[in-house]
Amino acid sequence: MLSLIPWRERRDLDIFRREIDSLFDRFFEGSPFETLKGDGQWIPSIDLSETNKEYIVRAEIPGVDPNDFDISLNNNVLTIKGERKHEKETKDEDFHRIERAYGSFTRAIQLPGEVDEDKVKANYKNGVLEIILPKTKEEAVKKIPVKAAA
Repeated sequence: MLSLIPWRERRDLDIFRREIDSLFDRFFEGSPFETLKGDGQWIPSIDLSETNKEYIVRAEIPGVDPNDFDISLNNNVLTIKGERKHEKETKDEDFHRIERAYGSFTRAIQLPGEVDEDKVKANYKNGVLEIILPKTKEEAVKKIPVKAAA
């Protein structure tokens, strides 16, 4: 199709394509801990999975003391709060790039079903917070076999 476009107009298409590529490159820059603009917060990445008996939430939160987490469950909304404190600044260092985010964070996750609040467990290992939320008896998935019709 480019062979049908006069040469002078093709240059405009190339400029437009480069601008769109640049726009997409800027859009996808960043990291899982992208800093929110201006308020000193960051957002940890979270996975929510489900088995027959429980929901499992895994959050990447490196550099936080496990005692600094505030985890609560209210009306099937799991809330994780905490703060990653900035390391001591060194006066002799000249930074060329700073990408690690610091500050407080809050994540609220709506769970897909009811959980047994008394049996919730949380573990923190290698920068990953894992929260296991057992389903209530009525929420546990019951497999129903399907018989082939003869």
